[in-house]
Amino acid sequence: MSTEIELEKTYLAKSLPIGIKEARSVLIHDVYIPESVAHAHLRLRQKDDSYVITKKYPVVGNDSSKQYEYTIELEKDEFMALAKCSNKDFTKRRYFMDLDGFPAEIDVYQDKLLGLVVIDFEFNNEADKDTFITPDFVLADVTQDEAIAGGFLAGKSIDDIMPLLVKYGYEKMEINL
Repeated sequence: MSTEIELEKTYLAKSLPIGIKEARSVLIHDVYIPESVAHAHLRLRQKDDSYVITKKYPVVGNDSSKQYEYTIELEKDEFMALAKCSNKDFTKRRYFMDLDGFPAEIDVYQDKLLGLVVIDFEFNNEADKDTFITPDFVLADVTQDEAIAGGFLAGKSIDDIMPLLVKYGYEKMEINL
């Protein structure tokens, strides 16, 4: 089992960053359990031929910019068996880029959430996180908005969440990658 504290900020994208087509990417399938919880913190993840289960939650209170993350590797058959426990899932293509000197993960959602693009910036320390200047291709900081978290998005469609996104001025993106 691996344990880490993750420092990140999450943004809705205004546009796709320049160079994204050349960036390394991976297709991710996430399943959140239990299905009965509005925002589940337990996630099954398939990335290519890698399978894990992760529990992720804030270190202090509801501050989603600093989270504990506990991860256990799974075998494919374990993942498949556990994934049957829930219909709260989604697929996204994650692009890895260095943007403005920071590692960034650009999540381009697929299927029912097509049109949603979210960017996570990861930081090595609190000072970098706290002084980060947002690039012009991001629309709004949604780090603390639970409605944009994976456990909440799972099982929903872009139409389900548009009323939540409108308050940020977000418009469904046309994706040509």
